[in-house]
Amino acid sequence: MDPLADAAALVADRYPHARWAVLTGSVVDPLLRTAGSDLDIVVVLPDGAVGHRDSLRWRGWPAELFVNTVAGHRWFLDREVGRRKPTLARMVATGTVVAGVPGAADGFQAECRRVLEAGPGPASTRELEDARYAVTDLLDDLAHARDDGEATVVRSVLWERVGHLALLAAGRWDGGGKWLLRELRTWDPSWAARWVVAAHEEAVLVALAGAALEAGGGLLFEGYRREAPAVG
Repeated sequence: MDPLADAAALVADRYPHARWAVLTGSVVDPLLRTAGSDLDIVVVLPDGAVGHRDSLRWRGWPAELFVNTVAGHRWFLDREVGRRKPTLARMVATGTVVAGVPGAADGFQAECRRVLEAGPGPASTRELEDARYAVTDLLDDLAHARDDGEATVVRSVLWERVGHLALLAAGRWDGGGKWLLRELRTWDPSWAARWVVAAHEEAVLVALAGAALEAGGGLLFEGYRREAPAVG
């Protein structure tokens, strides 16, 4: 199975008028590819086309297609950067062109590389306060859990929130699922290793929560206030 050839054939079959398309993800690298790797393809259509996401199987591959115009992709790019999770930027920046006129993707790929290299910038005061409050509240819930079931659920949620807070306080890109761990490893491999251990050791989790809180400004409960939107 040749992922590049198969991705090119898929784009030619489904989107013959595509301006360009890139195949991205672990499937491109034989050293990173696994039995579960899929074809992640970003497709750029002519202006005026309707953007969409499509999941299918092609020549034995699970395939995910992210299809839009340049303007549509840029809208998603801006939205993701605002959320500090540059999924599309990374896909485009690291992708291998499988369709389109040579050089057609260069400009947008360069734009996405600049976005990744620049980083998300420092977190806002509001973002940090929200994250600090959430972790503070979960630590209190853990300390006063009524039973092992409650404690297990709280530890699980707290563990993930601590990872997000650490990246936020460090001014780094964030991620979800496996990308949360990957972003933590890119930022600080040692911290990431302790975070993995913390999933199963409560004392390590509480210590890491304290460290992440300290980096972000400390525990936050008293004085935390958010206005509800005006309605009616």
